[in-house]
Amino acid sequence: MTKKKAFDSTVFHHQGFWQLWVSGLLIVVGYQAFPVALAVTVLDAGGSASTLGSILAARVFSSVLLVLAGGVWADRLPQKFVMIFADVLRGLLTLAIVFASVAHARAWVLAVIIFIMGAGEALGAPASNSILPSILPAEKLPAGNALRSVTGRTGSIVGPAIGGLLVATLGSKLTFVFVAGMFFVGTSLLLGIKSPPKVFNENRPTFRHEIKEGLKAVWNMPWVFWIILIAALQLAVVVGVETVLLPVITRREFHGNGVFAASTAMFSLGGVITAIWFARYKAKKPGLLSIISWIFFAAAPLALAFPISPLFVIGCYFVAGLATEPFGVYWSTALQREIPNEMLGRVSSVDYMGSLALLPVGMALAGPVTSLVGERPYLIGATVFHIVLCFVMLAIPGAVYFATPKKGNSPISEQGKVQ
Repeated sequence: MTKKKAFDSTVFHHQGFWQLWVSGLLIVVGYQAFPVALAVTVLDAGGSASTLGSILAARVFSSVLLVLAGGVWADRLPQKFVMIFADVLRGLLTLAIVFASVAHARAWVLAVIIFIMGAGEALGAPASNSILPSILPAEKLPAGNALRSVTGRTGSIVGPAIGGLLVATLGSKLTFVFVAGMFFVGTSLLLGIKSPPKVFNENRPTFRHEIKEGLKAVWNMPWVFWIILIAALQLAVVVGVETVLLPVITRREFHGNGVFAASTAMFSLGGVITAIWFARYKAKKPGLLSIISWIFFAAAPLALAFPISPLFVIGCYFVAGLATEPFGVYWSTALQREIPNEMLGRVSSVDYMGSLALLPVGMALAGPVTSLVGERPYLIGATVFHIVLCFVMLAIPGAVYFATPKKGNSPISEQGKVQ
């Protein structure tokens, strides 16, 4: 590693970045408060781990199902308008949950609303991931990605804390109103971004053809394809079950929602710390650093397998948070560096879809599978599975550098050379 200044404040001199930055903070606060309120609402209504897992899975399944279409729209239209539409949709659907709660609607009604909400995420995610190169020059992308990552993680700390506090003091309905407000206020800031116009092409390929182009671009970069595939398996087997079991186990073992909210907040705090730290350095082998760090996410399932005390669980989630963010910073920069801007939305959508494709399966099966084999045996097995796949990931050509290998002696191509 060679030393590098942390956050270059000149990124804020580029028109549109501060709007994007503040908007991201507000929306993440609402986004992270939402699942806390949702989990408490479902469990307080007598729902089981299977019910909660199915409802959460509906949201992810919808976003995975529709995200390729979101990637095409992100490349066809100005990304800011796609993001605005997505956030307004999510805000309106959050308010719909309030009315469903007042009417004591059945769980399937809530699942339908959550499923439609996933469509908003499918539209917004590719546009959010691909908008930065239209705002910042290439040399500012690492600092911009790191700042957005830290902002997102900060929102992830504040969001669950606010969500838990509002649920405890005002109830879930007002918490959902707060979440909707964050979506509306946050997305209004995007109106001030001046994004370059998209050139209309009468001979534009069909929608299906453009989706195929995104899939082909990923297939032609094997290190990207295989990392996405392995991440999909890890998220399904480890993260999907851990997401569902964290509120279930902590409520059962520690008799309240405090450990659940604190663990989520400390997970985000760990991410903020590592995002700041690794943004200060130019890594010669960013992939190696990211994957080795990702191994330590195993602390999360281990904490749930052995919930010996609140401090132990919260501490393990802090370690797991520390493990995640190097991957987030370096992976986003690598894709923005190696993928042409006109393809970035579609490639980002394939990344989103591939990484999350199996997550709803893991969430939906969390209750039945752990009931069948037992929580502790499953969580221990998932921990081992996660670690083994991290070492498999390291063996992929190009993974150590997050860049396409060169056929000659140099380990990376000129296009993929780490700047």
